[in-house]
Amino acid sequence: MSDQGRRFQLIVTIVSQGHASHIVEAAKAAGSRGGTILRGRGSGVHESGRFFGVAIEPEKELVLVLVPTSITQQVLDAVVVAGKLDKPGTGIAFVLDVPHVAGIAHPEESS
Repeated sequence: MSDQGRRFQLIVTIVSQGHASHIVEAAKAAGSRGGTILRGRGSGVHESGRFFGVAIEPEKELVLVLVPTSITQQVLDAVVVAGKLDKPGTGIAFVLDVPHVAGIAHPEESS
């Protein structure tokens, strides 16, 4: 299915705590209007360590950036660079199609 007809996509980025603000700033510089940062904790096979026998799960931050489909790739590229996501263990970013959106207060700019 082509991107034609899809108006928005959600870029989801998961990074270690303290790195999300860099992701949001890079996304804004690449054309997004901002983002939402949520806190979480990792539970993957490479995520936990032990300290005095107690499992430690690293704190994570999730960055949600909703963008018009026309700028998804440029924003994603900026996020990858800002988060150094091309290096193993630094985080992950992925894109989801968003078929319906409500509550956007600004009109979509045409490219």
